[in-house]
Amino acid sequence: MKKIVCIVLGACILAGCAQKKVAHKADFVIAGGQMPNLAREEDNQLHIVYGLGDSIMYTSSADYGNSFSAPTLIAILPGAFTFAMRGPQIAATGMGLIVTAPTREGNIFSFLKDNNGKWKTGGKINDEDSVAKEGLMGFSADNTLGYAAWLDLRGSKRDKIYGARTTDGGKTWLKNVLVYASPDSSVCECCKPSVLVKGNVVYVMFRNWLNGNRDLYLAKSTDSGNTFAQPQKLGTESWALNGCPMDGGAMALSNDTPETVWIRKGKIFAATAGKSEKEIGEGRNCTIEVINGKNVYSWTENGEIIVMDAFGKKQSLGKGSQPVLKALNEKDIICLWENERQVHASIF
Repeated sequence: MKKIVCIVLGACILAGCAQKKVAHKADFVIAGGQMPNLAREEDNQLHIVYGLGDSIMYTSSADYGNSFSAPTLIAILPGAFTFAMRGPQIAATGMGLIVTAPTREGNIFSFLKDNNGKWKTGGKINDEDSVAKEGLMGFSADNTLGYAAWLDLRGSKRDKIYGARTTDGGKTWLKNVLVYASPDSSVCECCKPSVLVKGNVVYVMFRNWLNGNRDLYLAKSTDSGNTFAQPQKLGTESWALNGCPMDGGAMALSNDTPETVWIRKGKIFAATAGKSEKEIGEGRNCTIEVINGKNVYSWTENGEIIVMDAFGKKQSLGKGSQPVLKALNEKDIICLWENERQVHASIF
């Protein structure tokens, strides 16, 4: 009998039965700060970056969010954007962690963690000075490729989408490339673009301003972000608006297909790239995560963080704004958000 028990236990460990249990926890505070963003590595290490005035801060968890390390300073960045959809972002590459951070002077900087766990200053991402005045940018990475895209004023002094890639873990950034320029003078001026990287494929989602409409568009590159195909509009209807909704939506990959979520006229819509949209709620600051092939959404509604699970069930996690989601495994998710200058979290 002892031999049988040992064999069964060994098989369980190999199958992942010994995986550390994820503790589901309601609204709790991780640290003081704003605009949290997070990445997860294959070893289930969670990495969180956020802003605290001009300071770019970092904390991590090695136990599925059950506990977090003491916050540490990545860098003091004078004039850092750490509020209003503008803040540091983090992604894991095969060479380590990269953090990007915009400033009010219109520049975007990068930082990287070396093999000794020390943070170092990487290269400046924009190769023309002071062109990212809005501080609205997206960042993603996979394996050795990291890609950033942002609103850029170079040339015409009108906002367009520019991008840049790094292949050395953020030490240097290659020549900036034009992703898209609206023939109607500008893309939407106050909406944050989103970026997804998978292998050498790069997706950039942004809110356009075309024919008077503020609709979401999706651009795709199959050569690591060096060139992009003509962007495709998301959704079947349009939003005629003489102003900026200040909400760029979000996206996540499901079986290599982008799943998107965004607002139109105060309603929240979800759409698979190339398919019709469906209304899922009301509010703003929407985001998405794909877990075990299912879409989970979160947004801000009447000052509360709402989550809608894969079965359409909605719940409030607490008061706040700017939620971000990350799958911890095939069934558990962590949500981060900000409220009264504190970084909150919930694991469910």
